[in-house]
Amino acid sequence: MRHFSVQLSPDRKPKPEVSTLRFGKSFTDHMFLMDYDPERLWHDGRIVPYGPLSLEPAAMVFHYAQEVFEGLKAYRRPDGAVQLFRPMDNALRLRDSCVRMGIPPLEPELMVEAVKALVEVEESWVPDAPGASLYLRPFIIAVDPALGVHASRTYLFVIIACPVGAYYPNGLAPVRIYVEDEDVRAVRGGTGYAKCGGNYAASIRAGERAQAVGYDQVLWLDGVERKYIEEVGSMNVMFRIGGRVVTPKLTGSVLPGVTRRSCIRLLEDWGVPVEERLLPARELFDAAQSGELTEAWGTGTAAVISPIGELAWMGERWTTPRGDIGPLARRLYDTLTGIQWGTLPDPYGWTVPCASASGML
Repeated sequence: MRHFSVQLSPDRKPKPEVSTLRFGKSFTDHMFLMDYDPERLWHDGRIVPYGPLSLEPAAMVFHYAQEVFEGLKAYRRPDGAVQLFRPMDNALRLRDSCVRMGIPPLEPELMVEAVKALVEVEESWVPDAPGASLYLRPFIIAVDPALGVHASRTYLFVIIACPVGAYYPNGLAPVRIYVEDEDVRAVRGGTGYAKCGGNYAASIRAGERAQAVGYDQVLWLDGVERKYIEEVGSMNVMFRIGGRVVTPKLTGSVLPGVTRRSCIRLLEDWGVPVEERLLPARELFDAAQSGELTEAWGTGTAAVISPIGELAWMGERWTTPRGDIGPLARRLYDTLTGIQWGTLPDPYGWTVPCASASGML
């Protein structure tokens, strides 16, 4: 375990009531920082009071979007200890995102150790209410003050944390989804498999258009043939068609989600056939018309499982036969959240101890 310096904040914030938490709005007392330059590589890992970053207006991240990020959570177990869920998977994906964006890769073990160090300092911020957790956002930005399209020489690695309540305060209500046929999120050969801000900026306009006509989010089609299903909003997506689950395969334009991977493993262990393949929108809506499509859901860190209650495309419409979350999506949600919060056993070794109830292991 590496040693990181710790500068504790003299002014501690009052912790918000869990019932008032909104995702990404309240932040903890401290953050993790680490610098990179070609001579010293990644160095000077430190935990400092949370506060503004000082960057020059010419910092390259503002102009050429050379940055990557991750998202994971720390969970309070029933015994009071704190654990992470598959943090190495996030760290490996961050490394892959760095390679795609021309950023010097951060050693995956280093990211996990930095996350654990910050959580140990901020252990008291991990909620103990059902469904609540501490969301962690590691990110890397290019900080060279220079204009010109090339890789930066210097970078800053940051981890911030915010307590979050249950993603669905009113239960797992299905969402309404519109198939987007104009904008695309990503293309093969682009940055779709990397977790970088530009992918999300490219999705905002379509999401707002969908909301303006009464839908919650969009279902993305591929950017080449404009006929294959890719993702739903910023989540991976799965469909129960007949006796199998179909999910878009990872072609380079789809984010390799940690929750997606976990769902596939659970489904396979339950004997549910899983097909990772190209899925045409026409095939999906033909299955809807025939009654074979019985469940649809998104998967991601924030919501875990987001049931889809309605799909609309080219004048066609599918609604879930139940009006609420389907049985397979519910089983996935209950199993994953049970493992994450420690109320169910973890036969896969997915959870990683992070802090005891006293704040240190």
